[in-house]
Amino acid sequence: MAHVIAIAGKGGVGKTTLCGMMIQYLCNRKKGPVLAVDADANSNLNEVLGVEVETTLGDIREEIARAEMSVKSPIPAGMTKADYAEFKFSSALVEEDDYDLLVMGRTQGKGCYCYVNGLLQAQLSKFQNSYPYIVVDNEAGMEHISRGVLPSMETAILVSDCSRRGIQAVGRIAQLIKECDMHPSSVGLIVNRAPGGRLNDGIKEEIQLQGLNLLGVVPQDEQVYEYDCEGKPTTQIPDSSPVKKALYEILDKMNL
Repeated sequence: MAHVIAIAGKGGVGKTTLCGMMIQYLCNRKKGPVLAVDADANSNLNEVLGVEVETTLGDIREEIARAEMSVKSPIPAGMTKADYAEFKFSSALVEEDDYDLLVMGRTQGKGCYCYVNGLLQAQLSKFQNSYPYIVVDNEAGMEHISRGVLPSMETAILVSDCSRRGIQAVGRIAQLIKECDMHPSSVGLIVNRAPGGRLNDGIKEEIQLQGLNLLGVVPQDEQVYEYDCEGKPTTQIPDSSPVKKALYEILDKMNL
């Protein structure tokens, strides 16, 4: 059974960059193969990792849902929707040396997707037994996990920047985790982009007020910004980078 790590936080705090580096950390520590799942509607984990994605699970879900209404179905005669879904979902898996990537994508059409979501859930449950770790990059909420589409999480890592709004946002996510009865073994906060790698008293106060478990602090680093501007995968930043060093020290302490 895979150890599922879910990463969430307010938009624009650098959680996808940290998520990509966490995947790299697990691969470097020979804990793979890792299944990386981009569950953010604004998907760009593949860019952080430096891989191309041709299709998303949302695209396939849309295609199968439309097939029911289409005069000429894309599903070959004699093939069930479940078999066609399995074939298509496997083709959406981007395979790398130490990890594989699935991009959830988003649904654009109208109508009921309950049946197709059930097919998706069944396919993803098969992956749960094939990987030691599944790392999920979520959007601000935990929709895919709370609805049971993705496997239940073991570890929740909430990412914020050095702002009260960011800390308050992850505080709401932590509360959502409790309300949805998810019961992860651990829930912790990483504060990203901290000037000089330090927190001021106001942010420390807000973290305490929200009842969050601070895992560690990752400093601001212009090199991350430069890589992003140049279109380079941020996972290619040297291991000597303050960001990578700080994050890896946090992950070492977590004993993943």
